[in-house]
Amino acid sequence: MARVVVVDDNVVVRSGLVSLLEASGIEVVGEAGDGRTAIEIVERVRPDLVLLDVQMPLVDGVTAAQTLSRLTRVIMLTYTEDPRIVREAIGNGASGYLVHGQFSAQKLADAVHGALRGANPLSEAAVSALVGALREVSARPEPPGADGDAEPGGEPRDDTPAASGPSGSSGPAGAPSDDGERRVARFGLSARELDVMRLIVQGRTNVEIAGHLFLAEKTVKNHVNRIYAKLGVTSRAAAIAQWMGTAGEDTR
Repeated sequence: MARVVVVDDNVVVRSGLVSLLEASGIEVVGEAGDGRTAIEIVERVRPDLVLLDVQMPLVDGVTAAQTLSRLTRVIMLTYTEDPRIVREAIGNGASGYLVHGQFSAQKLADAVHGALRGANPLSEAAVSALVGALREVSARPEPPGADGDAEPGGEPRDDTPAASGPSGSSGPAGAPSDDGERRVARFGLSARELDVMRLIVQGRTNVEIAGHLFLAEKTVKNHVNRIYAKLGVTSRAAAIAQWMGTAGEDTR
């Protein structure tokens, strides 16, 4: 049974969420009305997931997500649809972002179970915010000197940096040919890691990626862990935000 902590400063909303979750067979192991208390509870009870509001006293949800996401999975559950808030929350490590009024009780339960399997549940407003951010990044000129160095040797044969020469420079054309290759140059992903990252951005789970690329699930997990290390993140949602350039300076 999934163990969840519910965090919302509105007692009525919080009680309603607890009732919905428990009716769906999800155990609620803690409740909080602010981010500071939420961190204390999560450190003590170590739940599988936290449902976290945005606007709260003492410590807001977006700020709390940075600490909580290091301890467990976090889904933002809020009325806030501001694209900047969505991007900042995801950049701070939230695995998902749901907006009240855009999901049913069953979809909430599915979102909890899906997040525990590695999915990233997003309401339409969150998807729109991330798509808008991706378009902004795609239209933004690449800054000089953004090319990253290729990772040292020791990787399997398919882990040589994609579209890069031995010195870490771009291929014969002298510059990456698309946004994906520019990001490869920046983060030093291998060709296979690039394949995996593109599927992560599409919201695929490890099992789905393994089937799509004809790889063992364990191999996919190894690629995902290397991607996290190269991007400097600890969750899928944060990896997507970093890859798309939505984890800006204001989220660090």
